[in-house]
Amino acid sequence: MAADRAILVFDIDGVVRDVSGSYRRAIADAVEHFTGGGFRPHSGDIDALKSEGIWNNDWDASFELVCRYFEGAGRERSQLALNYDELVAFFQSRYRGPDDRAWTGYICDEPLLSTPAYFESLTAGGIAWGFFSGAMRAEAAYVLEGKLGLQSPVLVAMEDAPGKPDPTGLFSAIELLEKQQVLAKDLPVIYAGDTVGDIYTVVKASKQQPERVWVGIGILPPHVLDDEARCEAYAARLKDAGAAEVFRNVEELTAARLGELIKRF
Repeated sequence: MAADRAILVFDIDGVVRDVSGSYRRAIADAVEHFTGGGFRPHSGDIDALKSEGIWNNDWDASFELVCRYFEGAGRERSQLALNYDELVAFFQSRYRGPDDRAWTGYICDEPLLSTPAYFESLTAGGIAWGFFSGAMRAEAAYVLEGKLGLQSPVLVAMEDAPGKPDPTGLFSAIELLEKQQVLAKDLPVIYAGDTVGDIYTVVKASKQQPERVWVGIGILPPHVLDDEARCEAYAARLKDAGAAEVFRNVEELTAARLGELIKRF
């Protein structure tokens, strides 16, 4: 079947790969290091920050958590001797590893949350798909092409567009898919992500291009799945942000389920 039913764009982190022991661990490491061991955020702290909807970039999130720790101790942010570039370098040394030419860091051990067969099933079901992620292009390609074996997927990464919830990158991914697959310009668009910022991105897109159908889908990240109360609270935040539905795993979002969702709009 031709890709003529809808466009589905995915976030990557927490949706296609489990980053609870990688990006999130690197956030905790960086905050602990730059607070001199004074504070190591747990996953709930990181969730609380990201629920504000503007901390999609994990370097920025780390920096913000450090600043808030010192502000809580009575120090003015403007007086902190905190170097952003040094924080980024430390973060990357944990996430990629100390040698950027041969990665040995946390990224190497990220579990996959989807399979090549899932993406094949979307194509067979008439769904055009691609990715818009706040991850760096090399780090996104590491999982999409290196681990999943996808062949040159449409990808808009950190270097290509402003950070979420700015929808520019989402628009770019859609345009690439339309050109690559010669799609109609009015197909419904679904964006699947695991954070409030992802859902805000869809909301902003719908306001900028109201003539099109936009559907935000929340995916529960793995780090909340073992606690039902936490799942419910996390799902509620995604729905409050504008998610039409929330799923426990991205592969629940089948071509058939997408068809059902689109009919509601």
